[in-house]
Amino acid sequence: MYRHQFSCRTPCDLATGKIVCVGRNYAAHAAELDNPVPEEPLLFIKPATAAVPMAEPIRLPRGRGGCHFEGELALLIGDPLSGANPADIPGAIAGLGLALDLTLRELQGQLKKQGHPWEKAKGFDGACPLSPFVKLDWQPDWDNLTYSLWLNGELRQRGKTGHMLTPILDLVAYISSHFTLLPGDVVLTGTPAGVGELLSGDRLVLQLEDDWLRVETQVA
Repeated sequence: MYRHQFSCRTPCDLATGKIVCVGRNYAAHAAELDNPVPEEPLLFIKPATAAVPMAEPIRLPRGRGGCHFEGELALLIGDPLSGANPADIPGAIAGLGLALDLTLRELQGQLKKQGHPWEKAKGFDGACPLSPFVKLDWQPDWDNLTYSLWLNGELRQRGKTGHMLTPILDLVAYISSHFTLLPGDVVLTGTPAGVGELLSGDRLVLQLEDDWLRVETQVA
């Protein structure tokens, strides 16, 4: 069973909650899938059962079409947030990590055409591999963070928070205006361009900044 962890190996007693995600928060990613850029953040939720440790082998659903990777920056919520202002957000973020928003792309396309929610394509068991979180006892420059994803040694994604359509603090405040965020919830902040299908045996490396966090994993 998944449990939140800090990269410094200090205990994390926050129970795993919901995983709130935002679609199309990078214009280049919206363009690569031929999707319009939304006028406001496009939110969806993965259940807690989607979370798995990123370092464990990734197990793809069988018989449900291609499964795509989407590398993202993940925020671990440490204090309740409801109707918060952007200035309230930094002190409520307990950790900073990396995530894979695994997506059954063909199924998602079908759901979009029907005007249905995406959860069946994005909320299946194991659909959100999560890294350990960097424990935040300081405040990073939220608009100047960089993270990268390599697939089989090839750089496929490089995200810069300054390129987000909705910046991190504004995004979390927006989410909290629609529903309360509780300690142990996770927010995924959107994926940059470069997503693609995963195949058995693929090796992935995700890295936050140059030396904050590095995680390796493999598709079973």
